[in-house]
Amino acid sequence: MTDEITPGLFNQLVDLAALELEPAEAEYLRGQLNNQLKAIRELASIPLDDSVPVTLHGVPYTPEISPPMRSDKWDPEPEPDRLLNAAPETEDGYLVVPEIPHEELS
Repeated sequence: MTDEITPGLFNQLVDLAALELEPAEAEYLRGQLNNQLKAIRELASIPLDDSVPVTLHGVPYTPEISPPMRSDKWDPEPEPDRLLNAAPETEDGYLVVPEIPHEELS
C-alpha cells in the first residue's frame, strides 16, 4: 500500500499550517499521519451489520435514562470589576486580547 500523504502533499499541508519542521521531523510526522490513515482504513473495512447504528458505543441512552436537557440561562458574574481588574488590558469594560498575526490567502 502506498502512502496517501505524499511528500508533496505533506509539504503543502505544512505550508498551509505555517509550520517550520526539520527534515527528520517532517518525515517522522508524515509517516505517523500515514500510519493513522492506514489504521482508519482498516477499521473502516470491518464489515458491520446494516442494523448497527453509526453512533453505537455500547451505552444505550434511551429517553428514560438520559438526563434532561439543562436550561440555557444567563448566570452573571457577581463581581465583574474584580475580573476586569485582574486582566492585563481592558477597554470599555471588555478584555483586550493581542492580535494574532495572519496572512491573507489567495
